[in-house]
Amino acid sequence: MQESQLEKVRNGKGFIAALDQSGGSTPKALAIYGVMEDAYSSEDEMFDLVHEMRTRIITAPAFSSDYILGAILFEQTMDRKIEGMYTADYLAEKKGIAPFLKVDKGLADSSNGVQLMKPMPDLDELLKRANERHIFGTKMRSVIKEANPEGIKAVVDQQFEVGKQIIAAGLVPIIEPEVDIYSKEKEKAEAILCEELKKHLDELPEEDNVMLKVTIPTVANTYEKLAQHPRVVRVVALSGGYSRDEANEKLKENKDLIASFSRALSENLNVDQSDEEFNETLKEAIEAIYDASVNKK
Repeated sequence: MQESQLEKVRNGKGFIAALDQSGGSTPKALAIYGVMEDAYSSEDEMFDLVHEMRTRIITAPAFSSDYILGAILFEQTMDRKIEGMYTADYLAEKKGIAPFLKVDKGLADSSNGVQLMKPMPDLDELLKRANERHIFGTKMRSVIKEANPEGIKAVVDQQFEVGKQIIAAGLVPIIEPEVDIYSKEKEKAEAILCEELKKHLDELPEEDNVMLKVTIPTVANTYEKLAQHPRVVRVVALSGGYSRDEANEKLKENKDLIASFSRALSENLNVDQSDEEFNETLKEAIEAIYDASVNKK
């Protein structure tokens, strides 16, 4: 299964769906979906509701391998079931979609113009459970806000240090050093980031594979040489706060980038929609994101 999933993620046509909102971002995700905070009175109830939302998305007809290569899950989602199957098994066996797991524990405070990841002391145990749940790969996010070479180097160093731990566990890590779309130094930061990433990629052994998840760059095709690197399975792009239409237009300008959108995927979905309305709205979003990932200017 791992080899067939690797082949599809590396060479298939489609995009990665990000369904990995965690404890801190879940209330916002639910609110966008039309479920306000007065609809639940505990964290357990909140996670029940968000799992219902994710189940509705994943089981929708358009959420299929015709358009989607992989889906990134939150830890709670990995441990829950859809139609009697653990979520990753449902994705792989029923949908033909590779399951990924968000493994980071959030962001540390800003320093040197960046936010590193918080420590992950329980990562080995989480990776063990991920293997038991048949997860293909992982995802972890840092944020870059300024073109500070020292800070950007620290982000990439940390990402690859953890990435090697994930590779050792038999999973494919998605390295995600997001550059804030509102940064006044975005273009410069992306140029520094590209060079730091290449340094680490060049040092990886031949048997190691990673994916990269980046902000859609200010200068189109900034990450082209990284997408063609032999250690890189795929380079995917986050929507980063852009609307779906804007993110799709920017994505089309980058020939080696495919989408890994979260908010831009689900922005028009609502709990009160009928199944027919919900499925049609999701289908329109999926087809538009697929088109931007596959058809380039």
